[in-house]
Amino acid sequence: MIDKIFALPVTEQITPVLSRRQLDELELIVVNHPKVNASIALQGAHLLSWKPAGEEEVLWLSNNTPFKTGVALRGGVPVCWPWFGPAAQKGLPSHGFARNQAWTLKAHDENADGVVLTFELQSNDETRRLWPHEFTLYARFKLGQTCEIELEAHGEFEATSALHSYFHVGDIAGVKVSGLGDRYIDKVKDGEEGALSDGVQTFPDRTDRVYLNPEACSVIQDAALKRNINVIHSHHCNVVGWNPGPALSVSMGDMPDDGYKTFVCVETACATRPQKATEEKPARLAQTIRVAKP
Repeated sequence: MIDKIFALPVTEQITPVLSRRQLDELELIVVNHPKVNASIALQGAHLLSWKPAGEEEVLWLSNNTPFKTGVALRGGVPVCWPWFGPAAQKGLPSHGFARNQAWTLKAHDENADGVVLTFELQSNDETRRLWPHEFTLYARFKLGQTCEIELEAHGEFEATSALHSYFHVGDIAGVKVSGLGDRYIDKVKDGEEGALSDGVQTFPDRTDRVYLNPEACSVIQDAALKRNINVIHSHHCNVVGWNPGPALSVSMGDMPDDGYKTFVCVETACATRPQKATEEKPARLAQTIRVAKP
């Protein structure tokens, strides 16, 4: 799917390294820079791919995900906001509405090291039907040898959120994640609390854990691709570790049956404790991703 994005015809050449392209119903911004290749869907301000020069693709994107208006994309970095997980009220979209809304590219800048893109979403008639608050939400991406993502929410409200990052790995069976802290809520086991004994999370089967006191940096150790991915979290209270495992993967229409083998989700989140935004002080959530050799 990622190769397909970079082969799409250009609909507008914004700058020498930035272009607009169309994949089915969705408009994309594509970055072709000497230091980095990346792509973002305007729906959801959704980072689909990020590949620093000299590295393999860092993010995972499902080959089965439909690029349809109003349908959440499977993979990349979905923006979960203004709630994380199932909605408190029936009939509302899981993980909020920000990932299904059309955002606007508000600003872009580039230099020898990469590009900076800013997207904006404002409250509108559709969001007010789902959530009774006025807001302005910004998503900023600084893309180069590192990938920095920041959400900034303006208004008067409380919200939960996550940067639901899908990372490309060689084989989930050889993946270990450290830096998660010890205590977690196990969503596979109906919210039971547990603790990591050795500080390392592995993924032998379906895994869905919300860590309660994570460290500032999670490290994904990928034995198959012989690399580590450092995920640095800011303004968070949780980190989520997720992989659907084989049975759930088969049941998901927007994922290949064996899709679970080649990704792991390590998510920067405020899931168990909402953040408060005020007119004087916006709420923020941020993540920095770096590739390192083990």
